[in-house]
Amino acid sequence: MFTGLIEEIGKVKQIRMGAKSGTIYITAKHILKDANIGDSIAVNGVCLTATEISGELFAADVMAETFRRSSLKELRAGSYVNLERAMANNGRFGGHIVSGHIDGTGKISEISREENAIWYTLSADERILHYVVEKGSIAIDGISLTVAYVDHSCFKVSIIPHTASKTILQYKEQGSIVNLECDIIGKYVEKMLTGTMGESIYEDHFLRETSKKQSKGITMEFLAENGF
Repeated sequence: MFTGLIEEIGKVKQIRMGAKSGTIYITAKHILKDANIGDSIAVNGVCLTATEISGELFAADVMAETFRRSSLKELRAGSYVNLERAMANNGRFGGHIVSGHIDGTGKISEISREENAIWYTLSADERILHYVVEKGSIAIDGISLTVAYVDHSCFKVSIIPHTASKTILQYKEQGSIVNLECDIIGKYVEKMLTGTMGESIYEDHFLRETSKKQSKGITMEFLAENGF
């Protein structure tokens, strides 16, 4: 699990591609001081496993599915990437719950400034925007950010210059593709309430009662009856 607080900007040294999958080699300094082979490292928000570590270089294998679903396919030698190690159990939870399993990609359609704030407008598929909530959290290339606006075709975030300078957002421009991971809590809640969770301890009681009430919606009486 990650928090969306970027620890370091790394640089892609090399990408060795097969037919559809490949291995990415990334240079870094800070995050490799106590890293071990097998550790999880988020690269632009994508959870990858370090398979080789040598000095200030680590390698991670990337499956074909990961390339298809993410912006990692856009990387080239020399590309900068956001890096974050998995959260330590004695660390501060400064961002939000980030799994490193992205929902898809979005495109930066506009960048503007408002005094000390930098506004990014991003377009994304409806299936992703469905889970984007105003004032809720979203991970953009692994960065934990707060949604300031959302509608049926786009959403906006506003960041301070410090955030831009410590992440690869400083290198992004209009048209750039970024990885998006929506708040995982909302996805779990929706799946439980819609009764599509499969085998569950709630299936025989809560979801069955929810199904009965679907035509009326969830009311205060229904919640009281079920112990909420």
